[in-house]
Amino acid sequence: MKPVVAILGRPNVGKSTLFNRIIRNRKALVDDFPGVTRDRHYEDAIWNDIEFTLIDTGGFLSTDDDYFASQIKGQLTIAADQADALIFIMDGRAGLSPYDRELADFLRRMSKPIFYLINKIESVKQHDELTDFYSLGIDSFYEVSAEHGIGVGDFLDDLVDALPEYEQIEGDENLIKIAIVGRPNVGKSSLANRLFGEQRLVVNEKAGTTRDAIELKCEHKGRQFILVDTAGIRRKGKVTNKLEKFSILKSLKSLDECDVALILIDSDEGITDQDITIAGYAEKRGCGALFLLNKWDLLDEERKSVKKYMADLRDKAKFLSYAPAMTVSALTGQRCHKILDEVVKIHKEYCHRINTGVLNRIIEDAVYRTEPSLHKGKRLKFFYATQVAIKPPSFVCFVNFPEAVHFSYKRYLLNQLRQMIPLEKTPIKLFFREKTGRIKFSGGSKEEERIFQKKKKHNTQRQKERTEQSKRKRQRDMDND
Repeated sequence: MKPVVAILGRPNVGKSTLFNRIIRNRKALVDDFPGVTRDRHYEDAIWNDIEFTLIDTGGFLSTDDDYFASQIKGQLTIAADQADALIFIMDGRAGLSPYDRELADFLRRMSKPIFYLINKIESVKQHDELTDFYSLGIDSFYEVSAEHGIGVGDFLDDLVDALPEYEQIEGDENLIKIAIVGRPNVGKSSLANRLFGEQRLVVNEKAGTTRDAIELKCEHKGRQFILVDTAGIRRKGKVTNKLEKFSILKSLKSLDECDVALILIDSDEGITDQDITIAGYAEKRGCGALFLLNKWDLLDEERKSVKKYMADLRDKAKFLSYAPAMTVSALTGQRCHKILDEVVKIHKEYCHRINTGVLNRIIEDAVYRTEPSLHKGKRLKFFYATQVAIKPPSFVCFVNFPEAVHFSYKRYLLNQLRQMIPLEKTPIKLFFREKTGRIKFSGGSKEEERIFQKKKKHNTQRQKERTEQSKRKRQRDMDND
């Protein structure tokens, strides 16, 4: 494993700002008021060609002044135990705090390298006002400004020199990234903890507990997964707080970057319009999807009708008809062990690639069975089809009039692809382009060119045969009349 470095300190001293500065990305939410960060936030960083994992933690408070103080303190303790080196950051503007003294005493009991930083130092005058910090019994400090990068480079030079050496292991190419999304308080963090196997995230009945998109790495049956716990997505009209807006934007970004989205729905409250709106976000971004009807244990026997819930879901989310659905309980673990197995099945179809010859035969047979309508008196011709991408599977059909393909005929072709390939649990994209001329072979060996020309000759012959069959059929119809 890479060396691990944890950033510790009381609230609002600039931990997340320093975290973003070191990883060179604004992944941690930052605001002027304390208590923004609540969970442990892991990201990889590199300095002087030395890689390490950095942990951002919530602000240290020894008393329960904050609603989440005790849980944040527990998260901070775990991060300190996991780390190979610790960064203790203090606020140079606000001065020394009793919480700084208590945290310093706590860290002294750990036999690990500790780097003491005084943040928000941006002038010589501030340097002369730091005498109080020496009362902690610490010989040297790093005076930095995380916001402007002052002094951070010199500090990182010393940090990476103190880290243990490690042997780098190549990552798993089959890694599956999962985003857990839903309305506030539907059980996203509880589900992430259940799948991860331990109490990794702060969980509370209070809505809006999770503010950042937190990534968790886990393994299931030899397969690697990244779980991304996201903030709850409320209706746009109800979101007025700036921090909540940024949290929702990060949740939507997680949908852009994931392979499969777990769309959580509170079974006790039923399927709401906002649940369907969130499902629409996943559909627009083209990721795989799995509906999870959570809190199934809270329903009484009269309401525990899976058939009724599924019918209601399929009626309201027709655009995600391919997405499987399950009833689960993150609290009790009911059927949660089946979630990652279902995700693997979705991901397999999500990454599926089909042979070009087979694809063209499917399209040809579909067009032969049900011909498209005429366009301005001319027959719509399908010349060639090819797969252009995976995640999700995307196909292009070359036709003479792309704009003439009716959406109902496109839906017909998509259904044919789902049935024949088969692709029952993944989104599919189908595009139509105009054939501007003869399709030419570019690049590749002579053998590949020979195969290409053979396929093109075969397709041309098939097109001629279909044309002759159509002529004979029309002639028979005229003779019978």
